[in-house]
Amino acid sequence: MIFGIQKTILVPVFVVATYQVFAQPPITRPAFDHFDVATIKPTAPDWKGGAYFRMQGGHRFIVQNYTVQSLVAAAWNLPTRLVSGGPAWSSTDPYDIVAGTPDELRPDRDEQMSMLRKLLLERFKLTFHRETKRILIYELRVANSGPKMKQSEGPPPEGRPAPVFSLFPVRRARLPARDATMAEFASVLPHGAVDRPVVDKTGLTGRYDFVLDWAPDESDFDGMMRALPPLADDSSEPGLFTAVQQQLGLKLVPARGPIDTIVLEHVERPADN
Repeated sequence: MIFGIQKTILVPVFVVATYQVFAQPPITRPAFDHFDVATIKPTAPDWKGGAYFRMQGGHRFIVQNYTVQSLVAAAWNLPTRLVSGGPAWSSTDPYDIVAGTPDELRPDRDEQMSMLRKLLLERFKLTFHRETKRILIYELRVANSGPKMKQSEGPPPEGRPAPVFSLFPVRRARLPARDATMAEFASVLPHGAVDRPVVDKTGLTGRYDFVLDWAPDESDFDGMMRALPPLADDSSEPGLFTAVQQQLGLKLVPARGPIDTIVLEHVERPADN
């Protein structure tokens, strides 16, 4: 989430600030090729706060309650079910990560995941190979009505925020996106909203600002919705597929296609920090 999903509270994703655009020299971003420092520890047995990724402030990267397979899935942008192999504990034993990011600029999502990939390779002694499988997917396509999203005017100065799900106490979900591509939107949906990989087939090459609101099914987000009260019978909140079409002018079409998966070959528990 930043890939975080929290169970019973509204998670603020980003604050939209107004600003004037002046002629300024472009900001040179650092390489962000590794964390300055990182601590990895097993999640406390009595932890009940859910599982999430997030940036705390501008320079503190936090992962809570993620297994190695889930970490690999997030870092390489795959649904967890497309990561297999490794020792049995790699899919059952959760870990917490607290890491410091370099430089004074806040890393964006891609930069965070690049540093996480290097951390996993180094600290878990991770090796893997890829296998392409033909499986059930969804294709993201433009609906007959045409796209309804607002063309983005560009990212904020601090960098593009990652699209992140917010879950409300009553069974309702929101996905705000700013300066996002359709490929980025498609890639985030399998992380809880749908049970298949999503492939961008819209042909749209721009960046867009939008907010998607819908009522998730009980099975969505790894069954987390079962713990939340249902919507009232007169609620106007649509399901995801209807919301995508009505609010964005897009549609999710069931299909079958080739998808890269990851097979873990070697994983070691990290040394005590």
